[in-house]
Amino acid sequence: IQSGFHFVKPGEPAQTNVHLKGRDLLTLQNYTAEEIKYLLWVASDLKRRIKHKGEYLPLLQGKSLAMIFEKRSTRTRLSTETGFALLGGHPCFLTTQDIHLGVNESLTDTARVLSGMTDAILARVYKQSDLDLLAKEASIPVINGLSDSYHPIQIVADYLTLQEHYGRLNGLTISWIGDGNNVLNSIMMSAAKLGMHLHVATPKSFEPDHRIIKIAEQYSKEYGTKLLLTTDPLEAASGANVLVTDTWISMGQEQEKIERLRAFQGYQITMQTAKAAASDWTFLHCLPRKPEEVEDRVFYSSRSLVFQEAENRKWTIMAVMVSLLTDYSPQLQKPTF
Repeated sequence: IQSGFHFVKPGEPAQTNVHLKGRDLLTLQNYTAEEIKYLLWVASDLKRRIKHKGEYLPLLQGKSLAMIFEKRSTRTRLSTETGFALLGGHPCFLTTQDIHLGVNESLTDTARVLSGMTDAILARVYKQSDLDLLAKEASIPVINGLSDSYHPIQIVADYLTLQEHYGRLNGLTISWIGDGNNVLNSIMMSAAKLGMHLHVATPKSFEPDHRIIKIAEQYSKEYGTKLLLTTDPLEAASGANVLVTDTWISMGQEQEKIERLRAFQGYQITMQTAKAAASDWTFLHCLPRKPEEVEDRVFYSSRSLVFQEAENRKWTIMAVMVSLLTDYSPQLQKPTF
């Protein structure tokens, strides 16, 4: 594994022109290439300083986080709760039993109450519009922990994983084989900004939203990257460095299970799929995974980065919190992107 990381002198913070303190993170569409790179830089820095050097960094001491979860979660909850606490802060986990968005209290009132008691809100919701309204009415940063439209904090973790493995992001080709869902939307809002090409294979009727496609096409043109949309998984895998998929049946779509399983026949990522990919191919999946999405020979192979990817959810959400809530400057020299 190549890292491409260098340190500046101890105690001497690196210089940066990016300032994210006070911002929301609702979608990567709102973040520039430099701002996304900055989040990855801070994540690399925190991982190095805390995990590898054993430093204690109570950067969020005295701060609290409201975690609103309309949907269950393993990685988002654990990474955020343990990460925020590791940095000295106090995370407060709220389910629909505690806070029923827009039902027992209006979103406007909830946003204002939480703004008076906590320093940030991370919300995992069904509707992106609820998140947008929360952010509009809150006076503290609001972070998208997953919505029907986007999953930005997952994608930041994916990019950190790829940067650690390949030593760069620029020039990589990502192949998405699966559903045109919120995770793919977040890749489409950001990959071109970092110089990555994107091949997308989805079954007919499961393509990404046409508005997302339009924006992704504009980014591709602006940043000089390739964007391929197809219904053929092998065409999407052709020459790809990274094979990515996700669940075919998201939370809330359980009643569509039989129809979806039928539609996605032939979309399982197998060693046969990988033969079409580049010789240095790797595999990502945001988890939880079902065997019909990817065979064991790929999922548990040395090419699979899924557990490193899962761990990186923690370092990247910590980077988001630190960047939105403090003036922290990384000590690590900026990695190569």
